[in-house]
Amino acid sequence: MPVITTIEDLRVLAKKRVPRMFYDYADSGSWTESTYRANSADFQKIKLRQRVAVNMENRSTATQMIGQDVAMPVAIAPTGLTGMQHADGEILGARAAKKFGIPFTLSTMSICSIEDIAQATDRHPFWFQLYVMKDRGFIERLIDRAKAANCSALVLTLDLQILGQRHKDLKNGLSAPPKLTVANILNLMTKPRWCLGMAGTSRWQFGNIVGHVQGVDNMGSLSEWTAKQFDPGLNWGDVEWIKKRWGGKLILKGIQDIEDARLAVDSGADALIVSNHGGRQLDGAESSIRALPQIVDAVGSRIEVHIDGGIRSGQDVLKARALGAKGTYIGRSFLYGLGAMGEEGVTKALQIIHRELDLTMAFCGHTNIATVDKGILLPGTFPT
Repeated sequence: MPVITTIEDLRVLAKKRVPRMFYDYADSGSWTESTYRANSADFQKIKLRQRVAVNMENRSTATQMIGQDVAMPVAIAPTGLTGMQHADGEILGARAAKKFGIPFTLSTMSICSIEDIAQATDRHPFWFQLYVMKDRGFIERLIDRAKAANCSALVLTLDLQILGQRHKDLKNGLSAPPKLTVANILNLMTKPRWCLGMAGTSRWQFGNIVGHVQGVDNMGSLSEWTAKQFDPGLNWGDVEWIKKRWGGKLILKGIQDIEDARLAVDSGADALIVSNHGGRQLDGAESSIRALPQIVDAVGSRIEVHIDGGIRSGQDVLKARALGAKGTYIGRSFLYGLGAMGEEGVTKALQIIHRELDLTMAFCGHTNIATVDKGILLPGTFPT
């Protein structure tokens, strides 16, 4: 086993262990992937101010996200097909998050169901991410299931009314069910650890959908249903309806524009996530970290602002915090750990990010995450 010290180490190991079609699904963007690359690259352009002869004792990264205590300002982002990166992947991620003291967010398009996560974590509160489908009856039932499972926040995704084109998925034949081409079969033969894990679970389908929609009882009927269900007519009136139906904490995901941020405030949501869907939707959109400061300036005093996209280290978390984000989300960093080593890998990813966050905060002269602001950043290197 190689020595794991960075998220990049986990990525390299995950690429070796996860079948190509599923690894590429997680580790890719749309079209030219320019926004996908910019999400990470723009973090690296921001430089930090080192401070010395400062008392570094008694450090704390603990804070709150939407009023909930968290060990650090990080949540696991909702990611589709997580259970295909590793058998029972969502369950393993939720368990690791619970032990670490951060939120886990389950995707509508998860392999393990809402009920699976609730049972596996002894009904420990987790967050649920909702896609709006044309079948409003299904959405109502899904919200009710999230309530019954003790979900403590609903994350409503607003930037996937239609799907961005992801070339790798098309070339790999990723579909429901996946196309078993000769190339895919040969690739699966090189992933014995993954195959053994999947042979030991019954969770192969989209658990939140199959069996919960009339006529959808297998991967074939599921594919036909989902192809018609993402709602291009989604609007702010739907957000109001969902907020009323849910009745609890609501987070709006996919905000990149100041005008939309103001509409998010007007909707009565508790938080918004500055996000471009990991560079998987509109290629050529601004990176999340570049979009963050102007949104914080416009609405940060009226709504809690979070961010996802490109976070690969604790330093990235600290930089986002310095620019006004009250919370951050890790998607790929989580999936790399999961694909590499299952629950142990997720825990390792969280440990890496937490240690980097803690040490960097200290080197910048702070011992409490609550006091971090733009003062830790080198002027001229961060977006304004």
